[in-house]
Amino acid sequence: NPFHKGKCFVYSNGLMDHICVCENGDSKAWYKKPGHFKGTLDAFVKIIRIEGIKSLWSGLPPTLVMAVPTTVIYFTCYDQLSEALKNRLGKDDEYIPLLAGSLSRFGSTTVVSPLELIRTRMQYRKLSYKQLYLCVSTKVAADGWFSLWTGWSPTVLRDVPFSALYWYNYERFKKMMCKEVGANEPTFFISFTSGAASGSIAAVITQPFDVVKTHRQIQLWESETLKIPQRDGTSTWAVMRKILARNGITGLYTGITPRLVKIAPACAIMISTYEYGKSVFSHLNEKMNQRP
Repeated sequence: NPFHKGKCFVYSNGLMDHICVCENGDSKAWYKKPGHFKGTLDAFVKIIRIEGIKSLWSGLPPTLVMAVPTTVIYFTCYDQLSEALKNRLGKDDEYIPLLAGSLSRFGSTTVVSPLELIRTRMQYRKLSYKQLYLCVSTKVAADGWFSLWTGWSPTVLRDVPFSALYWYNYERFKKMMCKEVGANEPTFFISFTSGAASGSIAAVITQPFDVVKTHRQIQLWESETLKIPQRDGTSTWAVMRKILARNGITGLYTGITPRLVKIAPACAIMISTYEYGKSVFSHLNEKMNQRP
């Protein structure tokens, strides 16, 4: 983060963001930044050369702990909501993916938000479970239960529109490609291509909210860990106005290239694997039901 050099940085591995303390901060970071990067490709080359290819998967275990239940809730809700909306609005209603995607992401984000806050605290402070319990209980006692949903609004503003745009475009691209090749159900390639395209479109449109979310994470870290008072407003719109005043509209699209590089394949792999798995289990159920 260029505005907070020497304090902390936000690391993202494709599924979730991680706040990390810099090497020259109060403690050592688990990730050692190998100098300055000229671009995404340059970053890949330098990280692999200096730290080895395994470092590209740094922080994967804590990510999976959060990502697995979040994804299970998200996809289950989407499928159930889609079926419920089809029964009410009709199977051919093109806005069903948009509604189901929005509601399912809103629900999963709201449910997991307190866990996300706890995970973030554990990342920039080495706390035992007892210390973590005391930290959380003290915050609840001081600020109430709603304090556990700190950072919820910028996350929702980023993830809900992303989800709505993603599912809406994915279903359209999938139908279009199936019609083009004459397939009754999507192949792995169709799902993969549709997922990558729809994920890229959603990422570009929602990038400003991703930038704001990162800035708010940094502000929270500074105020609670470095005890730096926040003079400016910390609301989503206040942070957005601050970025616009300082860097213009381009400031809201900082990091769009690496985000596209991570989002496109992540969405493609996730949805194609999900569709393939759903198809396999669907055929297995049909075979089992046909047995005498």
